Amino acid sequence: MREHRFPARIGRMVTVIKASGDVIHIGDASAALSMDRAEAAKLLSRWTHQGWLRRVGPGAYVPISLDSLGIEQVLTDPWVLVPALFSPGYIGGWTAAHNWGLTEQLFRPILVMTAQAIRERRQTRHGVHFVLRHIKESNMFGTKTIWRRRTKVVIADVHRTIVDMLDEPALGGGIQHASDCLTAYLKHTDRNDTALIEYAQRIRNGAVFKRLGFLSERSVGASRLAEKCLSKITQGNSKLDPALECPRLISRWNLWIPKAW
Repeated sequence: MREHRFPARIGRMVTVIKASGDVIHIGDASAALSMDRAEAAKLLSRWTHQGWLRRVGPGAYVPISLDSLGIEQVLTDPWVLVPALFSPGYIGGWTAAHNWGLTEQLFRPILVMTAQAIRERRQTRHGVHFVLRHIKESNMFGTKTIWRRRTKVVIADVHRTIVDMLDEPALGGGIQHASDCLTAYLKHTDRNDTALIEYAQRIRNGAVFKRLGFLSERSVGASRLAEKCLSKITQGNSKLDPALECPRLISRWNLWIPKAW
């Protein structure tokens, strides 16, 4: 009896996987097998207990042990987990910087900006490491949707990537790496100073203009960008990087900087 049931189960599972994206949701199983959501949820749960699926989020599963099904393991690209786990949100910071060619440095954790409530900023899901930052859903602008395998993933565009790292240098792995990314951006074919200024205004953090202006002034071919930033700096002093000791004040930019700078 079991020999007859096993192929049928595999056939149903393959049907669900093929009808889904890279991450299987209850609705996918419900539609693929023409069953109600409650029944589909129980089926996915049962397959999980049997070791065929792994739950990666509420109502979200990925296939495992797929060699016998002749289907490639889904997590050859861990980005496909982001929409299922952290939507609404987008990939940003150092991860986006590497995607846009602003840096060759590859950070292991995937950095995600999410509107979800966050209890732990560092999480490991399905063997994938994530660093999370909370963002208001109203501030989710300057993004692009790209395809990764069969999944649409939202990522900060190249301009938002820079602005986010200047808003919070830790998102870029620290101000030095963020500065290096800005230098690469200023030579990038998609450089758009107007977009940078517009995004910085929408962020509503005066420190962004101070950091962007200070770093632009030190860069070749960015004097006009620096002047635009200078016209928009706010009163009060900010740190170039809140994580560093910044004993020197550059009054032109209302910016405290480290000695090394």
